[in-house]
Amino acid sequence: MDGFAKTEGELCPDCKAGPSPENACVGVGLPIEMWHIPDCPQWTIMQIDWEAGARRLKEQDAWAKDVFPAVHRRVQQAAAAIEPGTSAQPFVDALMELVQAQAGTDGFVVLRRWAEILERHFPPLLPDLDRTTE
Repeated sequence: MDGFAKTEGELCPDCKAGPSPENACVGVGLPIEMWHIPDCPQWTIMQIDWEAGARRLKEQDAWAKDVFPAVHRRVQQAAAAIEPGTSAQPFVDALMELVQAQAGTDGFVVLRRWAEILERHFPPLLPDLDRTTE
């Protein structure tokens, strides 16, 4: 075992690299791979794009963590201003519970949790046993 893939792939138009322990292999669409030498311009651009994307995600996460507490308070205030017992109440309650669930995580509220919350506030309609059809 040599520790690197030996399969041929698409040739990089800039460096024309092939399989080698010194070269980088990038998947460009299954099952296509493209090899690059370490100083290939395309490879350098890809690395710069990846680093810029990672930096943007970190900046967006930092912004969201900073702004979320204030937005959460405003949503709570708006929900409290809605008169209880209206037809909007289940929507308000579900939204507040979802926002609270999101406040308790650094990631996403998973689908299972969404379903639990929405099922609680919007249960399925049960048949009326006193009413029968012929």
